[in-house]
Amino acid sequence: MPRKTDKRVRLIEAAKVLMHKQGFNLTTLADIAQEADVPLGNVYYYFKTKEAIGEAVIERRRAEYEEKFARWNDIPNAADRLKAFVNFEEDELELLARYGCAIGGLCQELGKQGGTLADLAAKLLHDVLQWTEKQFRALGFGETSEDLALSLVASIQGTHLLTHTFKDPKLAMKQSATLTKWLDTTFASSKTTAAQQATDTVY
Repeated sequence: MPRKTDKRVRLIEAAKVLMHKQGFNLTTLADIAQEADVPLGNVYYYFKTKEAIGEAVIERRRAEYEEKFARWNDIPNAADRLKAFVNFEEDELELLARYGCAIGGLCQELGKQGGTLADLAAKLLHDVLQWTEKQFRALGFGETSEDLALSLVASIQGTHLLTHTFKDPKLAMKQSATLTKWLDTTFASSKTTAAQQATDTVY
């Protein structure tokens, strides 16, 4: 971690990396201090407890997803936005294979413990579900949008788990292609239904 970077930022980034690699419970403040190149005594100036730095990490993850949503929202068509969501970036694949999903893994670990951190982590996935549902609604799927969003996000999270379990990035690539085809089929079916309804209305 570059020393010129603000110490608080360095600590959050170090904690984010370590918690992804080895989990929240196995990551100590001493580990974070060493990774951030910050004296352990200085850590307590910024974060009194590991839970406090955990909250900061979750907030950083939330901000990263907001950046992704903003980038995807610039894509004019909602169908293409969903395709961008299911297509993994190349640098993500190796991380997925080695350490699993940063968000899903954190939700699983903290969910077993319960409490404020678990609730904050769960909201990350809730936000993903909401964004995905919004895209399906924009495509005219109405009340089925919630179920479609749940199916898509659940499939992606399952892919993360299997990719990590078998340490095989190709699994994520294969499932990404499968989900893209599923989306194409779903969109085509929706357009056909809409066209039929329009025809029935005319006649």
